[in-house]
This record gives sequence, structure tokens and C-alpha cells, in this order.
Amino acid sequence: MTTPPPLPQTPGAVHQPYQQPQQGWDGRPGPYASPIPVRTPGLGDAIASEWTKIRSVRSTMWTLGVMVVLLIGIGLLTALAVSVSDSDLDGTPVLSLGFFGVLLGSICVITLGVLTIASEYGTGLIRTTLTACPSRSRMLTAKSVVFFLLAFTITTVTTGIVGVLQTAILDGATPDTAFWVRSTVGVGLYVATLGLLALALGTLIRHSAGAITIMIALVLLPLVLAMFMFSPSLADVQQALFEYSIPNQLGAMYDASVTSSGPTGWEPLWVILGVTAVAMAGAFVSLDRRDV
Repeated sequence: MTTPPPLPQTPGAVHQPYQQPQQGWDGRPGPYASPIPVRTPGLGDAIASEWTKIRSVRSTMWTLGVMVVLLIGIGLLTALAVSVSDSDLDGTPVLSLGFFGVLLGSICVITLGVLTIASEYGTGLIRTTLTACPSRSRMLTAKSVVFFLLAFTITTVTTGIVGVLQTAILDGATPDTAFWVRSTVGVGLYVATLGLLALALGTLIRHSAGAITIMIALVLLPLVLAMFMFSPSLADVQQALFEYSIPNQLGAMYDASVTSSGPTGWEPLWVILGVTAVAMAGAFVSLDRRDV
């Protein structure tokens, strides 16, 4: 075995001692063994990756920022308008005035839900994502968890702040605990689940503008169609569209639905959870069977 030649001496340089590579049974150098420990990535790693992505893109700041402005701005303007006009709420809960801001703010959550995955198809980043995380179901689960928790937290905190300010401005009676929870935590769950439905649709459509358009139509079109159904033969259809339209279900969370029948209390949340579960199941199947 030959001895390697001495390294040239450079003033001030520190040379590491020569290490003989590992040898196999036949005397040849064996495979390189990395000193860095290697472990199998899991769901936690995928969640950390998706959290880094969603908080570092500008669409998150703009959509959620506009949502917060709408919730607080419209909520306070509504309360101020009621206080200045000295109009009587006629038993309407003070917190129900936050409905108008939440309805418009939900469009921002829908937009972010679609962009969370559809934008990656538009830019081609989805190939990098699936290279880093080959398990497609794990990737979609991580995106869903990160988006849902972010949307739920922002919506719940903002609706709570708006509720406190509206109660102070109108000097109204403090709502009971059950109604407080439903109009903050319940509304936060409803809006976040609606955004999760948009994420599932973005997975199926794979086109940002198309999925956003379909989601906005899903939110507004049933109510608009019901308003123009004047025929008596369509009375049952009109009533169903009114009762199960998303604006009416969201209003029911505030005890301010436009119909006397239909889902009430927490029932709208169970309805949207069922619809979203079906859409997410379709998204998982589609993502696993279709090419990128």
C-alpha cells in the first residue's frame, strides 16, 4: 500500500490528518458512510414545511390582512351607524352585527384556501413539493392542517375583538356564554371549514381563478337564484335554497337567519363539515390518481 504524498505547506493553513477510507472484504474502498443521522420524515416535518411556505408568501398577508380589516371595519361601522341613528335592535343580539363583515371576509379565506395548493400547480412548485414529500396524502394533510388552524385562529380572535367593541359601543347587555362561543369559536370553525372546502376544490380544479370563481358562485348563487324564483311551482326549491345557502347558514350562527326554518344553532357547522368531508375525500383520491 502506497503512502499518500505529503500535502504542500501553506503559511497559516491548518491541514487535517489523512484518513484512510473504509475498505470492503476485497480490499477496495467501501461505500461512503455519512456521519449525519438519517431519519424518515413524517407528518410533523410536512407541517413545518407547509407552515414555512404559507407564512412566507405575500398572498397570505394580503388575504388575511384584508379579512381582518373587513371584519373590524365593517363591524365597527355597523355598530356606529346603529348607535348614531338611535335605532332599536328589536331584540336582535348585538354580536349579530358582525355577520356582515364575516360574510365579506369569508371571501378572503376562500381565496387563500384555493391559492394554498392551486398556485403551486400554476407555478410548477408542486413538482418540488412532491419531490420533497413523495407521500401525496401526507402533503395534502399537512396543507389542510396548517391552513385550517391559521384561518380558524385569525377568524376567532378577530370576531372576538369585534364582538367586544360592538358591545361597548352600543352599551348592550352582555350575551350569554353559549352565544359568545358560537359567534366567535363557532363562526371561526365555520369560516375555516369553508376555506378548507375551497382548498379541496383547488386540489380538484388545479386552477386558481377557476376554483375561486366556483367557490364564490357556491356562496352567492343559491341566494341570488332563490330571490328570482317567483313561480309557485318552485316554492319548495326556493325555500331550500334560502335555508341552505351559505349566507343564511352563517347568519344562523349569529341567530340572524333570513328564514324562520332551516338549520339553527350549531347545525350549519355540521352541514358544512359534511360537505367539506366529501370534497376532501374526493381531493385525496384525485391527488393520488392523477399526474402532476
